[in-house]
Amino acid sequence: MRYADGPGVHDEVHIGAAPAEVWRLVADIGLPARISTELQRVEWLDGATGPALGAAFEGHNRHPMAGEWRTVSHIVALEPERLFTWAVTDPDNRFGGGPADPALPLATWKFELLPEDGGTLLRQSVRVGPAPSGLSVAISRMPDREEQILAMRLGELREGIRATLEGVKRLAEPALDGGADAAAGAGSGSGSGA
Repeated sequence: MRYADGPGVHDEVHIGAAPAEVWRLVADIGLPARISTELQRVEWLDGATGPALGAAFEGHNRHPMAGEWRTVSHIVALEPERLFTWAVTDPDNRFGGGPADPALPLATWKFELLPEDGGTLLRQSVRVGPAPSGLSVAISRMPDREEQILAMRLGELREGIRATLEGVKRLAEPALDGGADAAAGAGSGSGSGA
């Protein structure tokens, strides 16, 4: 496994709620920040107030090994109640990739929703690269440990995805698990940083 190959992870969960209800939750860019220990806060940019193709939002992240950093994510695919994809860029060139370009992101995140068994199958995925990120910086310092570094980070991202999916499920199925109060303390996710 190599960074240049754009490795990624995904997970999915069945939610006993209609795609419209699940969409309302995943289209809220603030939700992952309420669940994640890494993604601290987000805000829409340039007057955007909700998801739209080309809209951008800023994320503020914190990781014990990487410190704090800011990202700008650009919505690159959007089909209401079905698909929400954003490309994460490095607006401050912290990782040395040059000007922020959503065509060459640090990472690409995606939510996919499919009607299933009277509810919704929700899948979240992330692919890292191709632009330099904290991962590529760590790999450049220890190139002989590239696979271990990637495996560790992909494991963190997988845990974050799982926490986000479980949080969405709890919010969408409030009668089953206590709703918003349960999702607010859903665990340690990695959110949308890379």
